[in-house]
Amino acid sequence: MYRDPSLEPALALPAPAVGLALAAIPEGQWLDRKSVRIRPAHLAQTEVAFANAEGGSILIGIHDGRVEGTDAHPQHRNELMQAAIDQTEPPVRVRSTLVDCRNDRGEADHLLVIDVEPSDTVHATARDEVFLRVGDENRRLSFAQRQELVYDKGHAHFDGTPVADVSEDDLDPNALDELAEALGTADHRRLLHARGLLTRGGAVTAAAYLLFGRTPQDAFPNAYVRVLRYQGRVRGAGARQQLMEDVACDGPLPHVIRTAILAVRRLEPRRRVLDRDHFVPQGLVPEAAWVEGIVNAVVHRSYSPGGDHIRVEIFDDRIEVESPGRFPGLVRITDPRKIVRFARNPRIARVCTDLGFGQELGEGIRRMFEEMRMRSLAEPLYTQTSATVRLTLSASVVDPELAARLPAQYPRILAMLRGDTPVSTGDVAEALGLARPTAVRYLNMLREAGLIEWVGKSARDPRAYWRLHSE
Repeated sequence: MYRDPSLEPALALPAPAVGLALAAIPEGQWLDRKSVRIRPAHLAQTEVAFANAEGGSILIGIHDGRVEGTDAHPQHRNELMQAAIDQTEPPVRVRSTLVDCRNDRGEADHLLVIDVEPSDTVHATARDEVFLRVGDENRRLSFAQRQELVYDKGHAHFDGTPVADVSEDDLDPNALDELAEALGTADHRRLLHARGLLTRGGAVTAAAYLLFGRTPQDAFPNAYVRVLRYQGRVRGAGARQQLMEDVACDGPLPHVIRTAILAVRRLEPRRRVLDRDHFVPQGLVPEAAWVEGIVNAVVHRSYSPGGDHIRVEIFDDRIEVESPGRFPGLVRITDPRKIVRFARNPRIARVCTDLGFGQELGEGIRRMFEEMRMRSLAEPLYTQTSATVRLTLSASVVDPELAARLPAQYPRILAMLRGDTPVSTGDVAEALGLARPTAVRYLNMLREAGLIEWVGKSARDPRAYWRLHSE
């Protein structure tokens, strides 16, 4: 059963200290606190939200920093322990544990800890409302968002749905010939059926049209890759915008991938290195790494109508690839190398593998990490919002001995400081879910390592901020 690892040190403390220690841990993606007076139906919303996302733990008996305990309400506590059975559909898998504590009146008491398992199905409350945990919020999903979550969970795959007003005549036979050659068959219709690109009734699926349609963007207007090259290390805005070139790569997906690779190869940041007896240009970021990032984005992005296009943003010191659609609920990105294979679009993934684009998701990510490590570069950094996943490939060389001395969150801190807006200590603490003293300690470690610097007039300057040392 999943439990937020940040709880373990607090739960191991003696009973008098447990409550206050748990009250001090910031709420976030995997942790929430509730009063013992919460209604079971309201508690079910958080249980559903955690189950639909990445799992989490709910601490009951702590409210507004006070340790209430739960012993004063034994019957109600039992109802809360039954909420997952009585108030969710299908029932969310939870484990309930009573933890010894001392309440704020100094009396021996118990907290109720409910650990919620991440689920491979979509859960709803008894009122048929679906929630998803995003940061420290339970977000109620619209019908379209709920359907997207179904696709993410793998119960239904959008790439297998038929496309209205499209027939086999709208597919490019030359593009199909390439797949036929790769698989050793000349029968296009048999090929389409073998790869699940036609429904049983013969309708053209979204995958077939995206892969082989003559003009797939007429049905999927955001199914393209946009490559943007900026001057310097920030995007800028308005009159200070640093955009130098903007390339749109559209057409069927294999063509999108190839044209995007050509565009990045032309625009990537470079340096001159000695090769045998003469100097040659070399990309600062290994090509195998950013190609894998682009292929993964094209293959595993969300192609539902609500999705956006893929952006490949190139700066002097890094390449960022942002694609629509979060990682699935069962995937946690604290260590992407441990991601099990997940294909939001299994038909697209299969055909792209047939055509020689990349490898399976988990293996490709591990190879990307290896490519960066071989150049002594910072590890690939994955971050996700409520609707997108962003991969950052930094050209910054990292001394392994230095990296071992830095906090594990240092790549995320450096990524924040690369943005266009000033970042304060409070911003770092909030974004990483850290207590402010911990954030200060981490920032000072990076400053002592010569990576960042503090800018301000005095220790109490409300406008003080942190920035990369080389700026």
